[in-house]
Amino acid sequence: MNATGTNATVTTATGTNAPAPVRRLTVLYDAECSLCAFLRDWLLRQPQLVPLEPVPAGSEEARRRFPGLDHGATLDEITVVGDAGQVYRGPAAWVVTLWALREHRPLAHRLSTPSGALLAKGAVLAAAKWRGAQAHRGQRGGAQWGGQVYRRADGWSYAPGSGWIYTAPGCADGTCAPR
Repeated sequence: MNATGTNATVTTATGTNAPAPVRRLTVLYDAECSLCAFLRDWLLRQPQLVPLEPVPAGSEEARRRFPGLDHGATLDEITVVGDAGQVYRGPAAWVVTLWALREHRPLAHRLSTPSGALLAKGAVLAAAKWRGAQAHRGQRGGAQWGGQVYRRADGWSYAPGSGWIYTAPGCADGTCAPR
């Protein structure tokens, strides 16, 4: 089991799926975001059990190293990539990053529980709201944010006028779980 409470697997040379140990993590962060840059610097000052390497999201280096990623999405949501190809996004990315830090691994284990995951998700949503407010004020690379609604695949969306809203997925597209 990995730090986020899920089993990340890779295909081995024999074609079987095996748990993938995490020996190094690449943290893709928005270099234009002051909060993201602050957190990058904070992470680099922490004693690490698993080495963390920050790389600007959407950069040429990120595109070269991870050609299969949606690099536009990595600018919207924290993404962490393990050395065996594991990809963590959103709350799971925060948890695995804390798991890599010596002094914060116990917290990561608590956040990987169902109730802890709710807290981690709340922290991610709060950070996203702050980032959106900063971008809206024109502090993101000096450009004014367009004010569009930001939608996530899990049903959450952020609108500048109303904040975060959860809309349960409908059944019209066939994505509902059968009862």
